[in-house]
Amino acid sequence: MAAKLQPLGDRVVVKPGENEKKTKGGIIIPDTAKEKPQEGEIVAVGSGRMTDEGKRIAMEVKIGDKVIYSKYGGSEIKMDDIEMMILRESDILAIKKG
Repeated sequence: MAAKLQPLGDRVVVKPGENEKKTKGGIIIPDTAKEKPQEGEIVAVGSGRMTDEGKRIAMEVKIGDKVIYSKYGGSEIKMDDIEMMILRESDILAIKKG
């Protein structure tokens, strides 16, 4: 799937993770009440940001990284019936370790 989409510059393509279907207390959450996930896995990475001097700054994230991203960042797209997000690297808040 990532082969079909190559983000430009400092953008990445993220496949959002699944939301919990029930709370820790056992309450089932209906689809209409679920918030959009704010974490996912990077499936494609751009070449990096270009400075005003013409130097390319390498991306800090790579394909396969699990990340947490800004709630209202990026653009939603759908490829092959799979929802994805295109985000700027600056919309990524953290990389999940472990």
